[in-house]
Amino acid sequence: MTDRYSRQVRFRPIGQKGQDQMADRHVVIIGAGALGTANAEQLVRGGVGHVTLIDRDHVEWSNLQRQQLYTEQDVQDHLPKAVAAKRRLGKVNSVVSVTAIVEDVTPENIERLVRGSDLMIDATDNFSVRMLINDVAAKSGIPWIFGACVGSYGMTYTIRPGQTPCLHCLLEHLPKQQETCETSGVISPVVQLVAAHQVTEALKYLTGADNALRQTLLSFDVWDNHQSQINVGSLRQSACPSCGDDPVYPYLNAPIVQFVTLCGRDTVQIRGEGPRDLVRLEQELTTHGISCLQNPYLLMFKADDYRITAFADGRILLHGEANLQQAKQVYENYFTGIFTKK
Repeated sequence: MTDRYSRQVRFRPIGQKGQDQMADRHVVIIGAGALGTANAEQLVRGGVGHVTLIDRDHVEWSNLQRQQLYTEQDVQDHLPKAVAAKRRLGKVNSVVSVTAIVEDVTPENIERLVRGSDLMIDATDNFSVRMLINDVAAKSGIPWIFGACVGSYGMTYTIRPGQTPCLHCLLEHLPKQQETCETSGVISPVVQLVAAHQVTEALKYLTGADNALRQTLLSFDVWDNHQSQINVGSLRQSACPSCGDDPVYPYLNAPIVQFVTLCGRDTVQIRGEGPRDLVRLEQELTTHGISCLQNPYLLMFKADDYRITAFADGRILLHGEANLQQAKQVYENYFTGIFTKK
């Protein structure tokens, strides 16, 4: 165990002092998909003291192509990603403390979820959550590392409250990306490259090497062999509602949306009314002749032409429907009380 980090310690910019600093740090990774698993494994192997993984979803077959911590058994067991990732990471490095949180990140809970952390890493797949991260970073002073990828294209930027522009400042300068992994696919090399840049920035920050942090917005296409860096330091806006002189944190204070179409997935997420008793839920469904698959974290069943997943925290995923009005109708048809068919 004494030489576990020896090659990293021999890297002079980190050294033993930096390694010891990392052991006392707490990193929150929001999202446990492709970027999340790549970031988590590198940070856990590197000896960051505490890593928290937050993800709302469970492992599916399409994840295995690029989400490196998961196995076919995780798919068959319908394990939440955060739980499956924690199990794997515990076998990689038992010294690091890994916390798995199966929750949707919302304006109501994000401050609680990231409280006490030293750094946040964005491993999400939608801008609504990123803007929440951006607001909570500005409010709490916790830095975060933005990362995104689709197809063969990737982008990343390190945001330090009070020192760099925030994501809200940069919105009009970011590409208007309409593609998603669902519509355009994604190849694993671009995931690994984005994660490599994110983890490198994380190592710099966690070891106190602030002067080495990249000051630019980095983007690249690994298939077309393009790369660009934009110096965005001058784009910080004093009137920014998230990080300006009089911030109002608009995304933290936004009303919670109950029905949300998930990006490119032909799925609607329905936020419930709080924790749900999955055992009782299964009993209710069984009385209506509906068979279920259940584990301690979620319950899955089919109704009409839909596949429905209910989570213990009250969330529901309606697979096979992207229209919000139709999703609301399905919800009204099947959900009364905890979850009963009318």
